[in-house]
Formats: sequence, structure tokens, C-alpha cells
Amino acid sequence: MPEHHPYRIATRRGDLHLIWRPGAGDEPDTLAVDGRGRLLAFHDVETLAGHCERQGWDLVTGEAATLDLEGVREWAEDPRRGTARPWPLLDAWNFFEDLARSVSVPLPPQGAAHDAAYEKFFDADDGAQPWTAQEAAAVRDLLSAGLALWDAVRGPGHENGQCRKNT
Repeated sequence: MPEHHPYRIATRRGDLHLIWRPGAGDEPDTLAVDGRGRLLAFHDVETLAGHCERQGWDLVTGEAATLDLEGVREWAEDPRRGTARPWPLLDAWNFFEDLARSVSVPLPPQGAAHDAAYEKFFDADDGAQPWTAQEAAAVRDLLSAGLALWDAVRGPGHENGQCRKNT
């Protein structure tokens, strides 16, 4: 049985707790969705835990991973104003890929600039070369698309337990 981990998304509109499932072997990571493909999201960990228990899912307890999307949003809108550090941007990139895969809504295609920028995340602490203008634009575009997907999935009609899926 796969593990399920609480994953907190912090935004100005309030925190939501999702269920993240690491992929086994070469399988991709996903977020839990309901039978209609809607993202499962909860306002608190206790409700999330109750849902997992009712489903018979193994919830790995402990401190939930947290992604603060506000710093990511600020950086995507204007990198000179934004305060996001490299690791939160990388976490957001990975989260948006998991989100897109989970709700079956693709992100824009990625190319060589994305690949080069992604690799530089891992060397950021070692004084790596900064992104080229093309790489920075690719990261901004991908994160902006991910934020738009998050906003669409979360939407104003969010109810405890499910976020809608927009296609």
C-alpha cells in the first residue's frame, strides 16, 4: 500500500492540506484526487487524517511539508520584487508538476532552457552560475502556469475535502 503524506500549501487565502503520494520506483509522485479527478484538499490535518483513515490509507504522520506559494507568486510576477529563494522555487516547480499530473491538466511543454535552469537549482548553494535571461524566463513561465493551474483547481468554489478540476 502506498504511503500518504500531509502537504500544507500556505497562501494569503488560507492554508490547505493536501495528500501527497510518492511514486514507487520510477512512478511519478501524485496528489490524491477523488473519483471525479478533483484534488482532495482539507482545511486542517485532522480532517485530512480522518479521510485517510476512512479510505484505509497509510498516513505518514509527523511534520507536514509546507509550500509557501506567496513568495513564489511574488517572484513569478516580478523577480526583482520577489523574495523567494531557489529551494522554494524548486519545491513549487515539483509541486506544480505533481498537481498537473494528478488532475490531468498539462503544464506548457518544457525545453532546453527549463532543463538547464532546473539543474542549476541543485548547484545554487555552491555559487553556481546564475540563470541566463532565457532560463529565468522559462522558470517564470512555468511557475506562472503552475500558479494559474493552482488558482483554477482551488477556485472560489472550494469545499473542505475537494477542489474542483477545470479543464
